[in-house]
Amino acid sequence: MNNRQTGSYHEGIAIEYLKNKGYKIIDRNVLNKCGEIDIICLSDQNELVFAEVKYRSSGKAGDPLEAVDRRKIRKICKASAAYLMYHKEYTDYRIRYDVIGVYENKEIKHIENAFYYEV
Repeated sequence: MNNRQTGSYHEGIAIEYLKNKGYKIIDRNVLNKCGEIDIICLSDQNELVFAEVKYRSSGKAGDPLEAVDRRKIRKICKASAAYLMYHKEYTDYRIRYDVIGVYENKEIKHIENAFYYEV
């Protein structure tokens, strides 16, 4: 599998995990001029969640959750703001940013409210 296929596969695992927790998936792999958002969904608390999914095939490259650095956070925030400009139906929702780590053994770690909007 190439990197795109690997990413898509592990995002699929994250999506199934979210669905099982009662989330409603709105979109995935949303690309705009500001960046990409892996998963956009509604939580069971009716929050609009922008989720970043990270995968590492081994611990040698570090924990996948550590891969979301300040630069990546800014890109996600800008991409989410651009998304909301075109999807006014979500402007009244509480916004949340989550990070989901998928591990080689398919274990999942989900950090809700992993970071807050910053530009």
